[in-house]
Formats: sequence, C-alpha cells, structure tokens
Amino acid sequence: MEGKRVSQQASPRGTFLKVAEAVKTRIEADPGMSELPSAADLMRDYKISRGVALRAFGVLQKAGVAEPAPGGRWRVVRTGERADRRPLEERIADIVADDSLEVGAPFPSASVLAERFGVSRPTVTKALDKLETAGVLASGGQGRVRTVRTLPNREERS
Repeated sequence: MEGKRVSQQASPRGTFLKVAEAVKTRIEADPGMSELPSAADLMRDYKISRGVALRAFGVLQKAGVAEPAPGGRWRVVRTGERADRRPLEERIADIVADDSLEVGAPFPSASVLAERFGVSRPTVTKALDKLETAGVLASGGQGRVRTVRTLPNREERS
C-alpha cells in the first residue's frame, strides 16, 4: 500500500496529497488553528480545482486531523480533544442542568445558542422545536422568551 501512495505523490494526479500535507503542516505549526481554510481559499492559494480541494479535505479527515463542521467548513481535530457528536437538541438540553436552570426559568435565545454552539440560528431553532415537542421547553411565542417546562432526564437521552 505504501508503494501506491508514493506513486500517487509522484503523479500530477497526487496534487491533493501535496495540498493535504501542506495544510497538515500549517495545523502543526499553529496550535491555535481551529478551522481549516475554506475550499475557495485552498483553490486560490494552491491554484487547484474544487474537486482537488475536497479530496485534500478527505485525506485530512482520513488522517484524523480534520472533520466537517456545520456550514460546509472543516475544523481541526487535535489529539486528545473529544468532540461532542450528540444531536444538537441533546447538547442544548444539557444547558438546563449545566446552567442550573429551574422549571419556569427563561431559556437562552436562539441567537445566543447559535453562537455558543457555532451553528446557524435556523439550525438551533429546529433543535429548540424538538425540545418543545418533547416537553422540555415551553414556547413563549414570537418575540417572547422560551422557558424551561420540565427538567430533562439524562438517562432517558443516553
């Protein structure tokens, strides 16, 4: 298998491997880097096609250095970091316990939650709707604050 990889790198078709290696080097050189350059940035910087950029992201994902993030971006995965891959509504429901919210307490807005979780507001709204349907949150209606209806049981969601 190693011989095949070498032949790909020697080939002009192995450009995506070279780009992936260059991005990996940038990740290792910058411990604060949390998000990869966009496909458009890679296309501009390395004068490659979108397909080559996407293949480079695939190589980085297979190497365990990057993972897709919401919004079509890619984030850096550092050794020892553990990302929470549970559905967003479960992570949002944890706020009730983590922030010691009681029944009837106001719940953070979709805008605040979108920033906290690094996702779009419509994505948060869908998750909040699921929590309302499950009876965890009570809707205040348009322009009104959602409140905690019941305390979620963590064991039931596991």
